[in-house]
Amino acid sequence: MPRPRERILSTAMVLFHRQGYNNTGINQVIDEAKVSKASFYQHFRSKDELCIEFLNKRYDYWASELEQFTSEAKTVQEKTLKSFDFLIDMNEREDFRGCSFLNILSEIPADKEEIHKVIRHHKSKLRECFNEDIQNDIAAAHIYLLFESSILTSQLYRSNELIEKSKIIVQEILNLHIKQ
Repeated sequence: MPRPRERILSTAMVLFHRQGYNNTGINQVIDEAKVSKASFYQHFRSKDELCIEFLNKRYDYWASELEQFTSEAKTVQEKTLKSFDFLIDMNEREDFRGCSFLNILSEIPADKEEIHKVIRHHKSKLRECFNEDIQNDIAAAHIYLLFESSILTSQLYRSNELIEKSKIIVQEILNLHIKQ
């Protein structure tokens, strides 16, 4: 059986992603992880600290999955379009749950600065990936915004339709800004 810290974190990974941050209580995490309250607080000082650990683990998982999904792309265009296909794949695997980072962002007040800082950091890393690949600030920003809005709208409508339309727009942007 995994250690208490791993059980707490793996339980939070499921609950925060499925139910959200506000709908998941510490007592539910403790019960489902089969740990004592003392054990929980030995590993995490607060629910916010657990949330930060969740966000870091979720980013590592998500970024690894994205990297693996796009790894066989031979061109920037192919890799960029495959990143949108990845969103479709994630929607199918996770039942249109959307972005854990944006879901939590929508649930927490502005004074939870540490959580906001972690979310911004991970979103900045994603932006940097588009910037590095595309090498055109305006085109990369446009594609990043389409990527993020594709996540949100597919969750809202429970449909991949706007991701597919975004791919057409992305192809046009890349054709304009990327040398073939």
